[in-house]
Amino acid sequence: MDSRIEKRLGVKELASKIVSATEAAALIQDGTVVGMSGFTRAGDAKVVPEALAERAKTEPLKIDVYTGASLGPEVDNHLATVGAIRKRGPFIADAGIRNLINSGEVTYVDAHLSHNAELVRQGIIGPIKHLIIEAVAITEDGLIIPTNSVGNSPIFAEYAEHIIIELNVSHPESLVGIHDIYIPGEQGSREPIPLTDVQQRLGEIGIRVPLEKIQAIVVSEEPDAPSLIVPPDEETETMANILLDFFRSEIKAGRLTNSLMPLQSGVGSVANAVLEGFADSEFENLIVASEVLQDAVFNLIDAGKVKFAAATSITLTEELQKRVYGNLEKYADKIVLRPQEISNHPELIRRLGLISINTALELDIYGNVNSTHVSGTKMMNGIGGSGDFARNARLGIFVTKSYAKGGAVSSIVPMVSHVDHTEHDVDVIVTEQGIADLRGLAPKERAQLIIENCAHPDFKEQLRDYYNRAVEVTGSHQTPHILEEALSWHVNLAKNKTMKQEVPAQA
Repeated sequence: MDSRIEKRLGVKELASKIVSATEAAALIQDGTVVGMSGFTRAGDAKVVPEALAERAKTEPLKIDVYTGASLGPEVDNHLATVGAIRKRGPFIADAGIRNLINSGEVTYVDAHLSHNAELVRQGIIGPIKHLIIEAVAITEDGLIIPTNSVGNSPIFAEYAEHIIIELNVSHPESLVGIHDIYIPGEQGSREPIPLTDVQQRLGEIGIRVPLEKIQAIVVSEEPDAPSLIVPPDEETETMANILLDFFRSEIKAGRLTNSLMPLQSGVGSVANAVLEGFADSEFENLIVASEVLQDAVFNLIDAGKVKFAAATSITLTEELQKRVYGNLEKYADKIVLRPQEISNHPELIRRLGLISINTALELDIYGNVNSTHVSGTKMMNGIGGSGDFARNARLGIFVTKSYAKGGAVSSIVPMVSHVDHTEHDVDVIVTEQGIADLRGLAPKERAQLIIENCAHPDFKEQLRDYYNRAVEVTGSHQTPHILEEALSWHVNLAKNKTMKQEVPAQA
């Protein structure tokens, strides 16, 4: 046996379970439900799904795939595009599967990421025939040590009939010890989750399963697909500075201190860029309690700004992968990875007083946010964990550029074409134009503030015109709308590829 494998296979009897990826893929039956490890292109199974994709080219194969969140190309592109996925949940980001979802070839179940474990417990998701999980090691006492994400793997492992392990020897052994696997009990008899500080540990360093569940082990050396985030630009830097000034005003008002409260930042380039803004600020001793640790978090650890970070996944660009995984010992005492039902748990988000920063696709003049659907019909990514955090956070902040498609689209519209986060869950909105603090404001107050502070100049007069006429039409109604026109901006976009309209001259 290869010495690298022997070193990581603590239970020597499991060596007899080592098979090829093709042999492992042959164990997956057509029509079954398969859980897979992975969360935002990190820690996902790779070689067995690739073998499944090859198998699907020559024989009928369709499975339902549930994961932690989005995966790399092996599943959400290669396996999907050969027609092997019937249903997918709970979050996607790859264009390959997105196109199949929007063409109706794949059924997609979008869900809050903290809810998935409960759906498994209740049997809504399942029965799970197989879990395919990437691991860095199996300890002598039989703990499966995940790689750089935990996601839904613990709950899948508990309920799956069989487990296939991809033992990935390309991941550093120093990953052993950074996980904190805690699984809540059944609802109705569940104890409070005993976490009052992000830096506490609750559980074990790995996932404990009956060894007889382990059906096969496949050795892998495939690296994670790198994160696709892009570096900050002038506008996202402006947004970061606006948000930092907001935090300074909160400190001045006595609502925050210089170390703020635990920070959560959503997946993607804009949220990551806003977090990067802390690097040259006066804020220090920051705590991150998020679902994903992106480049910005490790840059802030290196800058001495972040002292501890917890999440369910580490998702990095290629440059940061080399820096972090090549020197993981440097970060090991500053990070922890937990199951997503813990990292995203409403009880903990509320208790710890998180400041939540997520990205909006579009928002309307009253503060409702669409983060999933283009023009209300086409799926973009999914709600992910943004709802878990925004609804329960001390501060629910949404960031977005005020425009899209080169200026043809306004990110602020009269009425969102799809609602993921209602006005009740949105405290603060930030664009490169400015900020709208919506706390304690009525709808009419919010509308004027959002239009004046956050809308792009090319659309500001158009928004004013709509709002003023809506007030005239509805009089004293709580939330003025002209229903015949509320979605006209999206109709105009579909017909003319722009939201811009002529505003009648004022008499």
